[in-house]
Amino acid sequence: MMHPIPTLHDGLRLADWTQTMKRSVLRDMIAVVSRPGILSLAGGLPAPELFPTDAFAQAASHVLATDPRALQYSPPFPALKAHIVDLVAQRGVSCTKNEVFITTGAQQGLDVLARLFLNPGGQVLVEETVYTGLQQVIAPFQPEILTVPTDLETGMDVDAVEALLREGARPAFIYVIPDAHNPLGVSMSAEKRRHLVELVRRYAVPIIEDDPYGFLCYEQRPEPPLRTLDNEWVFYLGSFSKILAPAVRTGWMIAPEALIPKLTVIKEASDLESSAFMQRAISAFLDAGHLPGHLATLCREYGTRRDTMLRALHECFPAEARWTRPTSGMFIWVELAPGTDTAALLTRAVEQEQVAFIPGHAFAVEGRSHASHCLRLNFSNATPERIEEGIQRLARVIRRE
Repeated sequence: MMHPIPTLHDGLRLADWTQTMKRSVLRDMIAVVSRPGILSLAGGLPAPELFPTDAFAQAASHVLATDPRALQYSPPFPALKAHIVDLVAQRGVSCTKNEVFITTGAQQGLDVLARLFLNPGGQVLVEETVYTGLQQVIAPFQPEILTVPTDLETGMDVDAVEALLREGARPAFIYVIPDAHNPLGVSMSAEKRRHLVELVRRYAVPIIEDDPYGFLCYEQRPEPPLRTLDNEWVFYLGSFSKILAPAVRTGWMIAPEALIPKLTVIKEASDLESSAFMQRAISAFLDAGHLPGHLATLCREYGTRRDTMLRALHECFPAEARWTRPTSGMFIWVELAPGTDTAALLTRAVEQEQVAFIPGHAFAVEGRSHASHCLRLNFSNATPERIEEGIQRLARVIRRE
């Protein structure tokens, strides 16, 4: 499913790193799942029917009617930064407005931090199964990618991280999603969180902590973010994409105040500034007190959808399959029998049963084969009835294998 970028005429010289550039499987999937009749369990999409459209429309209208600066070039909106301070406090993160850096989505936060820390050819330490957006961000630097395994119960193998650092590895940063890992759905244990933060202090290696799903929890309160354990070496990313709507394209970073000027200069090279209008509209939405009730609705509805998918997997999938049981987020990771080729399985699933998922190899670093028998399922974007139907369809394809 992964297609190369078309080449241009020989006289046009492109940067070396673009010669091996490929579109991600996730982006190729957009064309697949948009075909009529396809039941998609593939994308990392929130449920559009749960977007707070009326409340956000009122907030946006209020901004346009009362604040002409909303459509002008503008520095980061102080009121939104204050809201973010209060919001992350619900996750246990303590910070000031001066440590809040507004980004155009959390993806831009990854890009800005990669450019802050990473030299061409430098080292980056990640899990061997990792969010594809991180791989795209670091590709232009052509880094040496160091990988460690992930335990599907407790998260990143921090002992393997320690072994690499002890042997002399000095990555520019360690990237981790401690809560509701994308794609694995696992959350890191409290013991591993403490161990990892102790390591980065000892070896002076920063952590990029990506936390887009921490507010979407379905059972016990999640463990506190890594940022609560250290405010010097942990750079904390969050986003309104999953808790409000992706199209607002607004996220945040919590970083040491002394680095905010450098981060600002790096960001300005990409987009000058994040949308003043969206910052003010989100702030007005938060001013009106809509977010707590909206988050409660998301957690209730997504929790039901998660439970529906887990039950359907138990009832329909073969006995040798295993899967994660996420306590938050949007994804379930499934391991089928060794030797199963889920890339080929996807083609047959779409052709025979009109159901789609993301094959595990899409998330494997540098084409490694350890996840070739795995797949990622999304439960947030389909109703419980569609989830049951989708798992039944997928199970029929697997049985035919």
